[in-house]
Parts: sequence; C-alpha cells; structure tokens
Amino acid sequence: MTDELSATQGNTAGTAIDTTVPHSARIWNYWLGGKDNYAVDREAGDQYREIFPGITVVARTSRGFLTRAVRYLAGEAGIRQFLDIGTGLPTADNTHQVAQRVAPESKIVYVDNDPLVLAHARALLSSQPEGVCEYLDADIRNPDTILDTAASLLDFDQPVALMLMGIMGHFTDEQAYPIVARLQAGLPPGSYFALYDGADTNEAFNTAQQGYNDSGAVPYHLRSPARFAPFFEGLELVDPGLVPVPDWRPDPGAEAVEIYSYCGVGRKR
Repeated sequence: MTDELSATQGNTAGTAIDTTVPHSARIWNYWLGGKDNYAVDREAGDQYREIFPGITVVARTSRGFLTRAVRYLAGEAGIRQFLDIGTGLPTADNTHQVAQRVAPESKIVYVDNDPLVLAHARALLSSQPEGVCEYLDADIRNPDTILDTAASLLDFDQPVALMLMGIMGHFTDEQAYPIVARLQAGLPPGSYFALYDGADTNEAFNTAQQGYNDSGAVPYHLRSPARFAPFFEGLELVDPGLVPVPDWRPDPGAEAVEIYSYCGVGRKR
C-alpha cells in the first residue's frame, strides 16, 4: 500500500473524511514522517511495522523511484506532460516539483477522488509560472472520464507520461489490467508509462499486508513479479526493465536496501 492509492479509497462522492478506519494515504504519510494522519492511522502503521519493520524503508525508497522516474522522463526522455493518477497526500518531491525543476514549462495533471487529498489540493497546485499544475477529481475506475477531462488540460497530440504509483494493488488482475490498458490506449505514440507496486516476495511483508487488509481498510494485494509484466504489454521497457524499486537507475551512492516492490517505465511506440 502507498501514499498514491487514495484514488480508490474513501467516499465515492468525495465529500467525507472517515477518521475511524485506517487510511492508506495517511498511514504512508505517517511512515514518511508527515503530520496528515490520525490516531487510527498511527496505530495501524505501528502494528504493520511490528510485523514488518522494513516498511518505513519501503515508503522512502518507493518515493525515491517516483523522483528518479520523473527526473528521467522530464530530462532524458524530454516529456513535458504528466498525468499522475492516485496523487495521494503531498510530501517531498511531488511529481510537479521534480518535473519542473528539470523543465519549468512542464504540465502536470493530478487525479484523485479522495476528499482528504482534495482538501490538500491547494498545496499540490503550486506550479512554476512557466508550467501548469492542475487537480482533477475523478476515479481511476472510470478511465474514459479521466482521459476525456485530462484532454482539456493536456495536449494529447504530444507525448504524455502516465504515472500509477502504488495504486494498482487495490485491484485484482482482472480489474487492473483493463484499466491500465485503457489509459495507455488513450495516450499518443511516444508517451511513457511508469508504475510501481508491492510484490509478494517476502513472508513478513505478506503477513503484515494481510493483517492490514483484515483491519477493515481498503485492501491492497501484493503481486508476484511475473504479474507485473502484463501492465507493460506492447510497450518498450526502459532499461533496466521490470526490477525491484532500488534497482531502477539508482542514484550514485544510494544505500543498498532490499525492497519488496517492483517497478518499471515503458514507452508507447
């Protein structure tokens, strides 16, 4: 589970914030040292950490992949438009901040339907004057709505980077693959797709996640590494391909950590 999964969580009308049930975006915020969380989130986060102490490193390292991926996309790949679905709560190095440090004219559209994220949208919308930063209140389960609305904010005649960071674990394979395929189909050639999610390669991680799922919060399901491949079907994978999060173009001198999440970036031909 991640800070980016809240497009699937909460009141579908986007009007109520439930503080009686653990909320993944708030728990992730807690693990990252943020203040946008409640006692129920801290309790769930502490219980998770008792079973799997490495979750704080997972949170920090996963965020690092987002930073590196956006930096690559805005820099080496020359992308100037980003569609980030499942925004989550603002923290350090949000997509627009990373992209606009590389290219201030970058346009970013965040998508979420969580009322807590909506309440923080103003913090997300602090764009560089040369660029654009917009927030779209929409549900990832309605990809056509997202594409139609985003088309009024982005130029779909030019490449777009689609970002799904830690959100697809909330869906079964039967639900997730069609959603991602439909979103990718709406992108022009030369666009990119970036994703990370938790993998089921560590028993303590699996046990901690099952305990969280049993708490009444919106479940998050870990996938085997092989089940990540269909998300990139038909795309040209950027080196080093589908790999554990720390292994995707690590920064020089990065700490050596073993993380049970997988990631990749692919280009649409």
